[in-house]
Amino acid sequence: MGRVMASIRIFPSDPSCDLSGLRGEIVNRLPNDVSVLGFREDPIAFGLVALIVNLTMPENVDGVMDGVEKVLKSIEGVSEIQVLALTRT
Repeated sequence: MGRVMASIRIFPSDPSCDLSGLRGEIVNRLPNDVSVLGFREDPIAFGLVALIVNLTMPENVDGVMDGVEKVLKSIEGVSEIQVLALTRT
């Protein structure tokens, strides 16, 4: 079974949001078949810093990306998400 990689920008709801805590919450809440490859910070404007997370997930599982998006949007401190790229690995 193949895998896909997603690069997702996560906008915190507040510029003073604890990004370290947000990273931990993301890792803990993702489904078991989704792996985090890494995080990086992306300065936006006026002190707001977004997180970019790179994930891998199974290619042939229906609804896995929808599930990831739903989980990310439900985390306290997340304002919105933006899928930047989705590619096969």
